Amino acid sequence: MPDASGFVAGFAYGATSVLVGQPLDTIKTKVQMSTRATSSWKVGADLFRSEGLAGLYRGGLSLLMGGALIRSAQFGVNDTVLQLLRKADDSPSRRIGGVLDLQVVVAGFCGGIARGLVETPFEYIKVRRQLSSEWRLSQAFQGGGATMLRNSVLFSSFVIYMDISKLYVQLSPFWLGSMCANLAWLTRWPMDVVKTQLQSGDAAVKGKSLPQVLMHVIKTRALFRGLVPGLMRSTISNGCAMVAYKKVQSALSSSSQ
Repeated sequence: MPDASGFVAGFAYGATSVLVGQPLDTIKTKVQMSTRATSSWKVGADLFRSEGLAGLYRGGLSLLMGGALIRSAQFGVNDTVLQLLRKADDSPSRRIGGVLDLQVVVAGFCGGIARGLVETPFEYIKVRRQLSSEWRLSQAFQGGGATMLRNSVLFSSFVIYMDISKLYVQLSPFWLGSMCANLAWLTRWPMDVVKTQLQSGDAAVKGKSLPQVLMHVIKTRALFRGLVPGLMRSTISNGCAMVAYKKVQSALSSSSQ
């Protein structure tokens, strides 16, 4: 029977990530939807001035409800698939060039797909709430293709960086989580901008396909818009969340012995 610790620890990771990182995520979303280059600090200051802390946490309830399930799905499926692959082939020579572990790549990709399936409706509601736009349950899977594409590469990149980093350096859970998450986001940031625009309901992209929105993002020079608050959020939230993940994983491992 597959070990459930990955799902439980992933649940703790998701809840911690949302509680710590939501304000910066809201700023990131607003900057991504801006029609021109703008200061992240100004966006955050204006929002706090007009709506206070509640404005910065707008849309957070959706991800708090779903975020823990999202991370539980990604880590749980990743750990389960990796365990199955390890049992099928425990050869120590599975790394390409002694660095890239193909089993980690496959397990991470599966974890990312699982995350995308769970995350899309919660992410859609979160984006609409952050932009003070109307949302409809019938449109809950709007932007699902972009979310799946983003997450499959995002999470597989994350676990690949985590796995490779252990070969060369010993990091605390905070820095391991934050650094690997930032590298993963840099790997796939433009698709996050596309996903946000698809889910926003903005008239400029309404009715357009994923490739068309990608071309729109390129033409408007928005490929890396919102990157600064996004990486700040990633550093703080993923660092703290990884600490929670490791603590829960360790506690579950100790209790099962």
